[in-house]
Amino acid sequence: MDQFDALIREIAEKHGIVVGRDDPILVLQTINLRLMQESSKAHQVQLDQFKEELELLSQRWGNDAKEKAERILNAALDASKGAMEQLMQDGAKKAAAAVAAEVSTALSGSAFRVQQARTIAWLNVFASCATLFAAAIVLWAGS
Repeated sequence: MDQFDALIREIAEKHGIVVGRDDPILVLQTINLRLMQESSKAHQVQLDQFKEELELLSQRWGNDAKEKAERILNAALDASKGAMEQLMQDGAKKAAAAVAAEVSTALSGSAFRVQQARTIAWLNVFASCATLFAAAIVLWAGS
C-alpha cells in the first residue's frame, strides 16, 4: 500500500467521496509532494550553507578572542615584570643601605677599639722606656 492508496482511503473515510487514481486531486497531491521535496532539499542546502557560515564566523570570533586574550596577557606580564623589577631594585637598595649601616656601625665600634689599642701600645712603649731607663740607672749605679 503506497501513500496514494492511504490518501484515497482517508478521503473516503472523512468525506465520503470515492476518488480514483486518475483523479485530478491526486495529480495536485503529486505536484504538492514534489514541490515540498524540492523545497525541503533547497532548505537543507541553505541550512548547510548557513551552518558553514556560522562555523566560519565562530572560528573567526574564537581566533579574535584568542588574539585579544594573548595581547591582554602579554600586557599584564610586561606590567608585572616591570613592577617586579622595580620591587627588586627597591629591595636591593634597602639591603645595600642596611649592609652599609651595619658596616658603619661595626667600623665605628672597631675604630674606638683601635684607638684604645693605640693608647695601650703607647703606654706599653712608655712603660718599656721607663723600665729601660730604670735598668740603666741600676746598672750605672752598680758599676
